[in-house]
Amino acid sequence: MENRDERERERERERERERERERERERERERVRERERKSKREREREGEREKERERKRERECNARLYLT
Repeated sequence: MENRDERERERERERERERERERERERERERVRERERKSKREREREGEREKERERKRERECNARLYLT
């Protein structure tokens, strides 16, 4: 009887450990998704900065042409 109770408690502890491992895997997946979202936003911001630099170069070039 005691052995059966002990085995059941051990199985329950193992199930709890597995649930905790699954929660940790989910937290890691969420961290990865967040890094990917930040990376995408950063690429978009860099693209906008590059477009703005290009517009600035174009304005400067046009200003030089206008002055000559």
